[in-house]
Amino acid sequence: MATDPAAGFGETMREHLREAEGRNTDAIDRIVERVLDAVKNGARLHVTGTGHSSALVLEAFYRAGGLACVNPITHPGLVPLTGGIASTVLERSSDLAEVLLAQAAPTAGEIAVVFSSSGANPLPVGLAQGMKAAGVWVVAVSSLPHLHAAPARAGVKLDEIADELLDTGVPVGDAAFDTGQTRTAPLSSLTSIYLWNLLLARLAERAEQEAVSLPLWTSANVVGGDERNADLLAEYRPRIPLL
Repeated sequence: MATDPAAGFGETMREHLREAEGRNTDAIDRIVERVLDAVKNGARLHVTGTGHSSALVLEAFYRAGGLACVNPITHPGLVPLTGGIASTVLERSSDLAEVLLAQAAPTAGEIAVVFSSSGANPLPVGLAQGMKAAGVWVVAVSSLPHLHAAPARAGVKLDEIADELLDTGVPVGDAAFDTGQTRTAPLSSLTSIYLWNLLLARLAERAEQEAVSLPLWTSANVVGGDERNADLLAEYRPRIPLL
């Protein structure tokens, strides 16, 4: 019986995630220590991404089981659902970075996570540079194979700016299933979400070891969820306007 190549791609994806986890274990541990310190100090965790990386900002923000200290840095025009070509044009311009940074008002001691598979477009690069200038510790989540091949539209790339980098390892161009004539099935979102949740899981373990209570959202669709979230809203809404 002939093997279905699409079925085999399921194992390819699982193996890719295993490799991504192994490749980033040490970096995740270092990031977790920084995030734990930020939580102890009541600091925010800024998260940003453009284009389809906007989905990763959504994954990190106001999510059941997620950190309440996450401040999303975004703009409607960066989301492809409001205009696909327009979102590409915006991420290739650094003009919006100054406005978004002014709105975020980053301060020293905070952390920023910049999701960008190519790590090369001017807007995510400009946001990372602005965060660094404000004394924020910057984490990039990128694909080094893609980043190394992408044109340096901003003169520098995220790996030259970030204090730490999580490498998704997705192939150049993102699409990972190749029939010989067709390439499809991008892996950047799946891998980035996996790495983010590995970080949260490791953070929970470290917090428990140090008897630190993490500011984690509870689903609003379980009994008592709204009540448990009320204190977090009171604490973080003054500093996270999108709440």
